[in-house]
Amino acid sequence: MKKDEPPLDFPTTLEGFEYAFNEKGQLRHIKTGEPFVFNYREDLHRWNQKRYEALGEIITKYVYELLEKDCNLQKISIPVDATESEPKSFIFMSEDALTNPQKLMVLIHGSGVVRAGQWARRLIINEDLDSGTQIPFIKRAVDEGYGVIVLNPNENYIEVEKPKAHKHSSSDGTEEPAEKRERKDKVSKETKKRRDFYEKYRNPQKEKQMMQLFIRENGSPEEHAVYVWDHFIAQSAAENVFFVAHSYGGLAFVELMIQREADVKSKVTAVALTDSVHNVWHQEAGKTIREWMRENCCNWVSSSEPLDTSVESMLPDCPRVSAGTDRHELTSWKSFPSIFKFFAEASEARSGSQKPALTRRSHRIKHEEL
Repeated sequence: MKKDEPPLDFPTTLEGFEYAFNEKGQLRHIKTGEPFVFNYREDLHRWNQKRYEALGEIITKYVYELLEKDCNLQKISIPVDATESEPKSFIFMSEDALTNPQKLMVLIHGSGVVRAGQWARRLIINEDLDSGTQIPFIKRAVDEGYGVIVLNPNENYIEVEKPKAHKHSSSDGTEEPAEKRERKDKVSKETKKRRDFYEKYRNPQKEKQMMQLFIRENGSPEEHAVYVWDHFIAQSAAENVFFVAHSYGGLAFVELMIQREADVKSKVTAVALTDSVHNVWHQEAGKTIREWMRENCCNWVSSSEPLDTSVESMLPDCPRVSAGTDRHELTSWKSFPSIFKFFAEASEARSGSQKPALTRRSHRIKHEEL
């Protein structure tokens, strides 16, 4: 690492970074109109990465604001019975999420740095808000009469600074001989000197040592999905519940099914997975779950084939079709129109007016023959 690394002191607003979103939802430099530049300083990858992460935190807060102001969602604190002092997280819900008698849409993003309302931070920064956020899904869902719940499965803990360690006296209260104590002090000083020498190059700017305090019953994406199901989705009045789950969100949904199989089957009408990383074998999903998934789920996977083209799978769970892109992070946005069509057909099939489409029956027969 370079000793002359600039301070890790970055702006806390988009304006401070001299960036803004234009009318097309693209992030552009206020003065030059250019897209975001990652390599702002040559040969300083760590500094550039820290700058990118600082901008990402601002983007997260910006999307939260859009969910409340633009999409009219409410921020709901969890755990619902949290004390004033314990760590808390939150989800977003439309005003009618629990009272809408017809339809409820639940959105779950993947793993990593993304938070509620986002599909991919990279897309938000380098492409636009439409492709990188869940906002188009939320707005269309509201227009079509759905209640909406937006999960926040990566907000599992809060970070606080580690307390400084205190030196302890000898455990038995006896004094060490002066010669032995001096020898230990000399070794300790030399060790510290050597450690500080290397640390100066490995981490030129001493950053705060942080510790994680996990949020009760929401310490992982899987726990979070079950918690929101138990305290919100299961309590909703909607006759038809629909899930859109991207990447690791699909794994979290399958885990929810494993833990709440009967309840999920009774309330959920259809599930749209986008390049889901679930695995029914590794997660030990039983035969009844796999059969239900074949009938009620569809996975839009990254593929160079045209949108909705059937894609073969080695797993005996749900049909896989092309999302119309070979970029993992774009699969939700590219399959957007097909997902709403899929939900409409599933809703009609449940009411008995017609059979569900999207080649689900052909996939079911194929797996049963295998």
